[in-house]
Amino acid sequence: MKGWLGGRRRARQSDPELEEQGFEDGWETGGWVTTSTGAAALVTTGMRWGAWTMLVVGSVAGVLALLRPAASTAVPRVAADKPAVLQTAGPAGFAEMYVTAFLQTGQGQEAALAAYFPAVRDVAFPSDAEDLQLEQAAAVRVKDISHAYWSVTVAIRTAPEKTTKADAGTGSEDQPGLRYFQVPVREARDGSPVAAALPAEVAAPASGAEAELGYGGAVEAVGSSELVQTLQAVFAAYLSGRGDVAPYLSPGVKVAPVSPAPYTEVKVRRVAEVGGSDPLGERDAPTDGERRQLLVHLDAAAGAGVQRPLTYAVELRARDGRWEISALGAPPSLNTSGNEGVK
Repeated sequence: MKGWLGGRRRARQSDPELEEQGFEDGWETGGWVTTSTGAAALVTTGMRWGAWTMLVVGSVAGVLALLRPAASTAVPRVAADKPAVLQTAGPAGFAEMYVTAFLQTGQGQEAALAAYFPAVRDVAFPSDAEDLQLEQAAAVRVKDISHAYWSVTVAIRTAPEKTTKADAGTGSEDQPGLRYFQVPVREARDGSPVAAALPAEVAAPASGAEAELGYGGAVEAVGSSELVQTLQAVFAAYLSGRGDVAPYLSPGVKVAPVSPAPYTEVKVRRVAEVGGSDPLGERDAPTDGERRQLLVHLDAAAGAGVQRPLTYAVELRARDGRWEISALGAPPSLNTSGNEGVK
């Protein structure tokens, strides 16, 4: 150890280059330059106070940054859409409720309509409410009058009146009542529906014309037809729970059977096709991807001998020389050619 220290001192004293770089005479150990104890204490104290100062300043700056209000970012105003309730069935549903409440309101009960028709405060009902047994109220027509203003026609069905001796044999007994009321509905500033007046009883709306379907003539189902056999198996599985519909479906098509099964037996009665008059006739094996659109008429039997006629639109797609179900339950195709179709 003595030789190591002496050697270091001799090296320093005989090295003029170090002296030129400004190294003063001092004691060196392990490559570090040592100073006096007092100087070291002053340096340590200064460094400690400097560190505490930096810590305090940093903490204060952080708190001030948190307390400073965040810079606001201008958000562009987006025009609010009309409430969805008024874009679709809002006026219709509101009118149904309004007419129902109106028919149940009598003298002294006018305030019950204020939620629908605020101006009812100026109306006095002259008598008690009509003795009606309401069974159903349904909007049958909604007409746009102007922006956010509609005219809604509501049909109400009442229970049959009790048969009297005078009515016996006239054919008017046990007939349910069907009446129509027209309601003006507008959209208030807050987007809610409100009635513009009391309901007005009106005549029944005119019936619409028959829908013209785009299918050819329907032919009676023949049990020996492969197409009828396929349809029979599909609807038996779909409506009565007999068998599985999956083997008759095109790849990727999913059809969930009606559950619980509402019928005990299903029978295909007639079949019609778009663009054809003989859907069950003999034809060559189909090419892959070929499509057909059918209208299938069924007789479905429920319990207690009840039978119900049903009609389904069915789309077929060919694969590997056979027809598979590619769609079931879509709306029937309408006649868009201008020619009269089969209804």
